[in-house]
Amino acid sequence: MTGWKMLFYKEVLRFWRVAAQTITGPILTAMLYLLVFGQALESHVKVYDNVSYTAFLVPGLAMMSLLQNAFANSASSLVASKVMGNLVFLLLTPLSPWHWFVAYVGAAVVRGLVVGSGVLAVALLFAVPPFAQPLWALLFAVLGAALMGSLGVVAGLWSEKFDHMAAFQNFAVMPMTFLSGVFYSIHSLPPFWQTVSHFNPFFYMIDGFRYGFFGTSDVSPWLSLAIVAGSTAAVGLWALQLLRMGYKIRN
Repeated sequence: MTGWKMLFYKEVLRFWRVAAQTITGPILTAMLYLLVFGQALESHVKVYDNVSYTAFLVPGLAMMSLLQNAFANSASSLVASKVMGNLVFLLLTPLSPWHWFVAYVGAAVVRGLVVGSGVLAVALLFAVPPFAQPLWALLFAVLGAALMGSLGVVAGLWSEKFDHMAAFQNFAVMPMTFLSGVFYSIHSLPPFWQTVSHFNPFFYMIDGFRYGFFGTSDVSPWLSLAIVAGSTAAVGLWALQLLRMGYKIRN
């Protein structure tokens, strides 16, 4: 048990030592989105009754930051270890693939929750959502962070250099995050794009998390929970299988 705990501690310490970059930076970016979109569209966009547009943005921006940073933590750690050549030291340890998985995904969940909580705390200075179902919000936050941490492990194992990881993030994670309803309700979209949005798993993470704040959502929160939980299990098993195979980390 000591082995995976030490690896988990190392991964948490890795991002905590550069908190200005890994925590403060994403919080500042989210605040800029809130200021620009909130101030520009506050009087022009109405999504839910008795909910200001700025308040509507708060959970979406918090969840978006959580997801992106959970992915970045596990992916960047594996790629950095490959590039610097220190991954061999982990391969020499008796740690099992399960230990690797728990440590990397666990640290990704911690970073995602820290960044998401930071964004939420600062955003409360601008608007206070009602927190109608806080346990639902927490459940979707943990599942979403675990899903993205697992996806980060997959991306980190596949990537051989930072350019590969950046391509994965820029052409897969970023578009799906921005098109998940962070800045709008999908009911405001034309029918075709509403249908397309339902094939985006990020939409269900954002919508389920937002349900925890307002008690209302674009789709049933139980449907969102089922899809997010199923996606988390599937991607987690995929990442664990790649670790068992030693994909791109063992000759």
